[in-house]
Amino acid sequence: MNRRLKPTPVDAKAAHLAFDDNTLALQLFGAHHSHLARVEQALDVTIHARGNEVTISGDKEAVDAACTVLNGLYGQLTRGLVVGSAEVDAVVRMAPRGYGDGADADLAIRTRKRHILPRSPTQAAYIRAIDECELVFGLGPAGTGKTYLAVAKAVERLITGEVDRIVLSRPAVEAGEHLGFLPGDMREKVDPYMRPLYDALYDMLPGPQVAKRLESGEIEVAPLAFMRGRTLGNAFVILDEAQNTTAVQMKMLLTRLGENSRMVVTGDLSQVDLPRGKRSGLRDAVEILQGVDGIAFLHFTDKDVVRHFLVTNIVNAYDKAERHGKAAARYQEKDGAVDGDKDDPGDDD
Repeated sequence: MNRRLKPTPVDAKAAHLAFDDNTLALQLFGAHHSHLARVEQALDVTIHARGNEVTISGDKEAVDAACTVLNGLYGQLTRGLVVGSAEVDAVVRMAPRGYGDGADADLAIRTRKRHILPRSPTQAAYIRAIDECELVFGLGPAGTGKTYLAVAKAVERLITGEVDRIVLSRPAVEAGEHLGFLPGDMREKVDPYMRPLYDALYDMLPGPQVAKRLESGEIEVAPLAFMRGRTLGNAFVILDEAQNTTAVQMKMLLTRLGENSRMVVTGDLSQVDLPRGKRSGLRDAVEILQGVDGIAFLHFTDKDVVRHFLVTNIVNAYDKAERHGKAAARYQEKDGAVDGDKDDPGDDD
């Protein structure tokens, strides 16, 4: 690996790690030591590798974090899990928060195409909640894995026979009451709104299996309006983009839950697309159902974003702009600069 000279940190430390399995050590280091390079760049440490051993030097906290990352990734490899650049980046990102030592490897979700590990403490708590509670709400910004992990758990339970079917639903807000005017049959009309759910399914199962299970009804992807009047027993039900439900729609879906079923409701209350003045059913549910036994609420933040690192920066930038905009609006109203343009208390967006 090419090295650049770095000034010796004031609080310098060097650590030495040796890995028992040479083959796994090579996988840990990556092709041409690419994984080690990612750790170096992210944590500002220097890593020298020789055989199955590494020496890490740099600031004490950074060296400790790098040790946690490498030990955690090696632990994943010993459990038969794959370690690629995405896994390296995820563990590096979470290491300063005390995550990455492999302690949550028992929470790995196993599907036909991949094994999925939690990439943050909140994700780990979310997976545990889905295992333990019949109804789970996952709340937070885009990129935190709310829907992806829920679909992964649903697929895992389907292939192990714990449930007979998966029901994936979304409110087709943009279509409103005008689906009948769109071209094609009903599936062609609603597929554009369901596409993110299909994408997650194809990430978990081979294409032919997805098609076969959709055809047989083992997997159903349908707009929220299609849930009315049904009882969803022995099923894993996921409601995505729940912030765009009305209070009536939310109550309707929650009361569909049948015997031996699990339901996961995901949404971001900062991204409501309902008409102005219409209150989000997700907000209603969060307020009404707090403290009810058997229901868990998991709140994700920008620190849990596990997509490309730029997604975290984008979420932070928008949050900052929104806070600044609200502060400016309050200042203008106070000075009388704004007349008749106050926030509608019923607007969730």
